[in-house]
Amino acid sequence: MILFLVVAFTGFFMYFFIPAGIPHGRYLVYMGLTKATWTWIHNKSAILMTLLLCLHLILHWKWILWTTKNFFKKETEKNREF
Repeated sequence: MILFLVVAFTGFFMYFFIPAGIPHGRYLVYMGLTKATWTWIHNKSAILMTLLLCLHLILHWKWILWTTKNFFKKETEKNREF
């Protein structure tokens, strides 16, 4: 959850407040960080969030399959009653 908030905040902040392109002649600082630092934080937290999401799905894969099968099984049983 925290990583999602970091990715979302940095993404929205860069999209709305940091101009696109390369600054000419100097580094521009936004809320105390350069554009490169904002991009680094955004990219690293997005990669870590993706890895943790994959791990979460792997650890809960049996539950996901069981829940999906039961959901569709109940739907087909309801259709048979009518």
